[in-house]
Parts: sequence; C-alpha cells; structure tokens
Amino acid sequence: MTPGATIKICGLSTSETLEAAIEAGADTVGFVFFEKSPRHLSFDKARALAGQARGRVEIAVLTVDAPDETIAAIIDAVSPNVLQLHGRETPARLVDLKRRFGLPVIKAIGVSAAGDLAAADAYAETADRLLFDAKAPKDARLPGGNGVAFDWRLIAGIAPARPWLLSGGLDPANVAEAIVVTGARGVDVSSGVESAPGVKDIAKISAFIAEARAAFAGVSRGRVA
Repeated sequence: MTPGATIKICGLSTSETLEAAIEAGADTVGFVFFEKSPRHLSFDKARALAGQARGRVEIAVLTVDAPDETIAAIIDAVSPNVLQLHGRETPARLVDLKRRFGLPVIKAIGVSAAGDLAAADAYAETADRLLFDAKAPKDARLPGGNGVAFDWRLIAGIAPARPWLLSGGLDPANVAEAIVVTGARGVDVSSGVESAPGVKDIAKISAFIAEARAAFAGVSRGRVA
C-alpha cells in the first residue's frame, strides 16, 4: 500500500464481489441506498455485506438527499464508518447530520466546468472529505455512477481544505492517467468496474486496484506513469 493513498470501490452488492474488492486491497467499500440506482441495497442485504466487511475495510454508505429517518435506519443496519452524500445537501445539513449521528461525511461535488469547483469551498468547514465527481448529464436518473468523466485538468494541482477523492468515469484503463494528471491521493469507482449496470466484475475490480496502486506509487517516487 502507498501511505496516504485511498481506493474506494462503491456500489458493491454481492458477497463475492465485496470479497474480491477486499482481497485486492480496497481501502473503502461503498453501499448504495438510493432506489433509482441499480446498486440500491435492501437493509437485510446491506447488513450481511457490512458484517463481511467490518473490521477489514472502511465502510461508506451513500445516500441522496435522504431524510433523517432513512439515514437512521441505514446506520442501524450497517453501522458504517462514514456517510457519503450525493445530493444537494447544504453545509448546514452536513452539520446537522454530523451532530445527530456522530459520523464523518464525504460530500460529492459535481464538476463539469472550472466554476463548479467553487462549490467545494462552502464545505471546507463541514465535510471531512470531498469527492469530485462528474456532474450528471441533464437527462441522467442518477447523480453519480453514470460512467462519465470530466476534464481532469480542471482539478490538477488543486489544494482543497479537506482531503479529496476523484471519481467519475474511472476504469482500469484510465485510472493511472487520472491520478497522474490530477495528483489525486484517492479514487472512487463504481460503474467502471461493472460488466452491466449494477453488476460488478471481479477481474475489473482487481485490475482497477492494481493500476491505481501502481500509479500512486509512481507518483510518490516522482515518476510520471
């Protein structure tokens, strides 16, 4: 492992693919609770998967503008390490959630143009981590997991007030380039390691993690991959 570098595999939904992600060296696994998503989990399924992952990797739960009652039920089922918010949650909403549930928060920031990066500043005092994701197309049903990348040069050399991860359109073939271009120390993938929407591919998971680890190590040594 490369110190300070994080690989997150999101939208896992089976014991086999979860185990593959853990065995391949993922740092964080993500479970999705958003009914429009093909990766949406029932509480019973999530509880079983969380039991498999607990103590081995960080567990994140992803929600989109969910009410407190839903988040409470998710936490009861999963006992996650971190909340990941992909909706229009305001900084004040993050404060409320952290106060009520006592968990750190990852806040997704949609990016398609340079001006979108300013949104990250509003969360400097509230989010524990930021996630720069491709802004969803106007006709998209999902706020993330659409397999769309943004121009990575937009965030090259940025230094947000919080640790951050890169997401959006990443896959085994491009993750190394994305890390080199952006200087990211964390990456998050979902659709890029799938064979069909919501169906994770074990070989792609392993390849993604291997490529990301190699790129992180190369950047740390000052070598451009």
